[in-house]
Amino acid sequence: MTAKILDGTAIAKELKQKIKADVEHLVHCGHRAPGLAVVLIGTDFASQKYVGSKIKACDEVGFVSKNFTLPEDTRESELLALIDRLNHDASIDGILVQMPLPAHINADLVVERIKADKDVDGFHPFNIGRLAQRRPLLESCTPKGIMTLLRSTGVEIRGLDAVVVGASNHVGRPMTLELLMSGCTVTTTHRFTRDLEYHVRNADILVAAAGKPGLVKGEWIKPGAIVIDVGINRSADNKVTGDVEFTTAFENAAWITPVPGGVGPMTVATLLENTLIATKQLHLGITL
Repeated sequence: MTAKILDGTAIAKELKQKIKADVEHLVHCGHRAPGLAVVLIGTDFASQKYVGSKIKACDEVGFVSKNFTLPEDTRESELLALIDRLNHDASIDGILVQMPLPAHINADLVVERIKADKDVDGFHPFNIGRLAQRRPLLESCTPKGIMTLLRSTGVEIRGLDAVVVGASNHVGRPMTLELLMSGCTVTTTHRFTRDLEYHVRNADILVAAAGKPGLVKGEWIKPGAIVIDVGINRSADNKVTGDVEFTTAFENAAWITPVPGGVGPMTVATLLENTLIATKQLHLGITL
């Protein structure tokens, strides 16, 4: 058995085309285009590149983007004041503050300062709470994008055993909630898990989101499993790898995401999807 590739780049392109058509219809009907504010603090190369991809994606689908690049030593109070201004700006439907933030800024405070109806990253406690109650509104982008990838396989996932490797607030925990909502039996593993191999070997669906290169050995993958690799790790020779040993996993899995080109493009496309939902449903009162 060899796996089929879950091409996140291609699926994200299809999603963006649908969003673009929806925006064109919105404007044609006399409404404004969605507005997204992107805030970057500091000069971290990876963050700059990621923000750049989001700004480019906004242009592709017809969004209005406002971009704020602040110095590394920006005070927390200054960032919060900017968020307050954006919260009250009626032309802005989504606010994205690029993570990670400098150590002197409380990331939790920043996330909670963004109004829940403009939290297009899906990190606000209100939005996580809605997801936990099976009443999602603005869902965390990476887990939501992964669910789109899973649907694209055509596999009925209800009742399958799913394992999430990693329990972060941004990916692992909301991913667990998404899979539960879809009817999977879910195990979430983390740094205190005693036998990771045991859990992985029993997974019909594996989502690896620990940020540790090669943590999941390819031979652990259950034959016929769906493997979603969220990890983006850069090796000493500047090569990008995931959390799963791809070559061997490819021989066992039924479906697998590449790194890069798997989950990453879906995260950006889902951010746009969330912004469109915020615009239509929450700010313009248009029934979806």
